[in-house]
Amino acid sequence: MKRWLLTAASFAAVIGVSVYAVLSGAPHGVDLGLPIRAHLLAFAAFAAEVAARALKLTWSAKAVRTELPYTTAVRTSLGGDFGASITPARMGAEPARYLILAEAGIAASDAMVILYTELFFEMISLAIVVVGVAMLFKLSGGAVVAMFGIVGGYAAFVLGLGALGVVLARRRIGDDPPTWALRVRLHGKRWAFVQRWVGRIRTTVDAFKAMRYGWASASLLASVVHIAVRFTILPILVYSLTTVPVPTAPLVVWPLGIIFGAAVVPAPGGGGAVELAFRAALGQVIPPDAFGASLVWWRFYTFYIYIALGALVAGNTALRAVREAEEVEEEFERA
Repeated sequence: MKRWLLTAASFAAVIGVSVYAVLSGAPHGVDLGLPIRAHLLAFAAFAAEVAARALKLTWSAKAVRTELPYTTAVRTSLGGDFGASITPARMGAEPARYLILAEAGIAASDAMVILYTELFFEMISLAIVVVGVAMLFKLSGGAVVAMFGIVGGYAAFVLGLGALGVVLARRRIGDDPPTWALRVRLHGKRWAFVQRWVGRIRTTVDAFKAMRYGWASASLLASVVHIAVRFTILPILVYSLTTVPVPTAPLVVWPLGIIFGAAVVPAPGGGGAVELAFRAALGQVIPPDAFGASLVWWRFYTFYIYIALGALVAGNTALRAVREAEEVEEEFERA
């Protein structure tokens, strides 16, 4: 109940901040209309992003010598989006994706290596896209710092996770907890839990080392496409709403920072932080008569549509994954 109250309060804040941002950005009245052509192009970009992300998962599985049906990859991606949207700091994404894969018959160790491989390629492709944007556009110092700060933070997380996995994989875990484990209360069921996960981590590391580089290259290409396509949506919307010249660089750079930066916001759905960041970064870039519609429809095609489809194709599984993750945490604390 506490989680749902927090989620409801956060989404209420999102709506409230959205209304404020739209009204403050359109002093002469709000028009949220959008040409049909813009809707079609934005939806095509969304569909291409989902398709490329699912291909990345499927090809990541092939790279680590396992199989993942494309339809399962689509459900995994969208279900992870739904799980992320209803949990603080997007913490529900990986449990949801893991459970969807497990229920599709993917072994636990295979699911772990597929998900980590996908994160690894995401890190590399994000760096490629950021370097490409920096080469294509003349950027301000603040934009450069923001972009490379996001890449650095994401790389630190993924590489840190990998390094931890390598260290744990090299350690031999006995049946009896060592002295240091007893000092931090890792005994009984807790130690059995640690043993089980270290075994899975060891299998994940071994599979990652035996990667097929051909399929890995294909997965990386799909990852670059899925990231790059997402940042075409705001330019599509803005240029369909106004004939006033608007620089392209801010319309590409700031959404990149806002979308990836939102992952560190503790409130589900961003709690209005995304809308405030959009207002602060682009309020003086997008013409006032186009600002409201740009914000609302950009948020729809980069956030709300993922929630709706994720709930439709894998909502029950994602909710169960979040509950099971909480139950495991509670059991670990009681053990």
